[in-house]
This record gives sequence, C-alpha cells and structure tokens, in this order.
Amino acid sequence: MILDPSTHHNLRSRKRLDVLFGRLCQLAAGLGILILIIFLVKIIVDGVQNISWAFIVGDLSQRPSRTGIWPAIVGSLYVMVLTALFSVPVGVAAAIYLEEFNRRKSRLSSIIQLNIANLSGVPSIVYGLLGRFLFVYFFGFKTSIIAGALTMTLLILPTVIIVTQEALKAVPQSYREGSMALGSTQWQSIRLQVLPNALSGILTGIILSISRAIGETAPLIVVGAVSYVSNLPKGLGDSYTVLPIKIFDWANESQEKFHQVAASAILVLMVGLLFINSFAIYFRARAKAKK
Repeated sequence: MILDPSTHHNLRSRKRLDVLFGRLCQLAAGLGILILIIFLVKIIVDGVQNISWAFIVGDLSQRPSRTGIWPAIVGSLYVMVLTALFSVPVGVAAAIYLEEFNRRKSRLSSIIQLNIANLSGVPSIVYGLLGRFLFVYFFGFKTSIIAGALTMTLLILPTVIIVTQEALKAVPQSYREGSMALGSTQWQSIRLQVLPNALSGILTGIILSISRAIGETAPLIVVGAVSYVSNLPKGLGDSYTVLPIKIFDWANESQEKFHQVAASAILVLMVGLLFINSFAIYFRARAKAKK
C-alpha cells in the first residue's frame, strides 16, 4: 500500500509529537524525583545528628538541645487511633449501603455520591473551621483530643467511603449472584463473599487515609491543638500536641538549632509513615494470597 505524501507527512508529525510527549513526561518525572532526593538529603543531613533514644522519649523543652518529642508522638497516636475508630466503621458502612443496598440509583443517591466526591477534594483547613464550630463550640469538646480526632474523621471520611466503594466494585458480580442463588441473604452474601474479596483494597485505602491524617497540621491548629505541652495527655479531654505541629513550630523559629530539631522530627515522622504504609502493602499482599 502506497501512502500519498500528505498522509506520510502526518504520520511522521504524529510520531515526532509522540516522542516529544514521552520525553516531556520523562523530564517531569525526573524533575520530581530530583526534587524529592534533594529534599530527603537535606532533611537527613540536618536531622540525623539529633536522632537518639533520648530525643524520641524525651519531654518537650524550650531549649532545642534538650527537647524531646515523646508528648507529640503520644498525641499523634491518640489522634490516629481515635480517628480510625470513628472513621472506619462509619465510612465502610456508608460505602456498603451506597454500593450494595442502594442498587436503584435515585437522584438523591446521585447527589450524595457527588457530594462525597467533592468533599474528598476540599482543603483541609476548611475541615478545621468546620470542626472548630461543631466540636469545639457547638458540642463543647473545647480544645481536646476528642475534638481533634473528630475533625480528622471528617477529613478522611470521604476518602474512606470512595476507596471502599471502589474495592466493592472490583468484586465480580457473579460472586453475589452465586451466593444468593445458593440461598444466602443479601447481607450474608456481602459479609461472606464480597467483603473478604474486597478486604485488601479496603485495608489499603484505610491505612493510606490514616497516614494522610497523621501528617495534617492545619485542621488541628484551627481546632486548638497547642504547640507545647508539659505533660502527656491522660484523657480524651486533655490538651495535646502532635508531631506535625511541633515541626511547624520549630521550623518557624529563628535559631538554626530549632531547624535541625525540626528535621529530626521529620525523619521520625517519615519513618512512622513508611512503617504504616508497609503494613498496607503487607495486608494487601496477604489478602491477595488468600484468594
């Protein structure tokens, strides 16, 4: 088959554009990796010199040479655990209802689905303002751990719902039909067939959502998390601080030593997040191996 000159020229032009686009994508990816490497090297060089067991389990201090981060770690754990306890049951239950029981799509369900998708993209500071109005003032929790955890629940709840829905959609419809053909009720089909097969995706999404909550600063600042506490929180109504807020606070100090302490705290936070994300990978691989 002989192509006319104009068609041949168009094919060559498209090939050149494809090659150019591929090079631009490679350049963008390489630039992102380069920036990440520079950032990591800077953090490691500045922060590794202060990493020690005394730094991790020590109390907070106004003197950078003597400060530790244990109260901030405990506060972060409190917020993380409570956020998981609040968000996971509600988010998974909502996703099951929207995806499994709400088969007859109505205008109301479409509006709810659209709003959930929109809420997942709302800036975190907006959730902080909402949490301040609802939990600090309206419900009277004041600047406590429970107010911070509920605010973070609002932040990650749309993501948990969306991720759970996507995991449920990935389960073949034949699993549901086969189970119900053998006499199972709809709930038995969901509980015994759908959820076990969607578990890996659900767990991965939940853990990654909680990882995002651990690294958030703005919502907790708005709802009253303090930058310095002298004692560990003993209850859900106590004042607290979290690791990202201490990093933010130290990074704004004028002394270089505070910046080095902030880099050390960033390293601890990054290791913690990598540990949590490793759990997500492990659970996903284990759940897939059982199928």
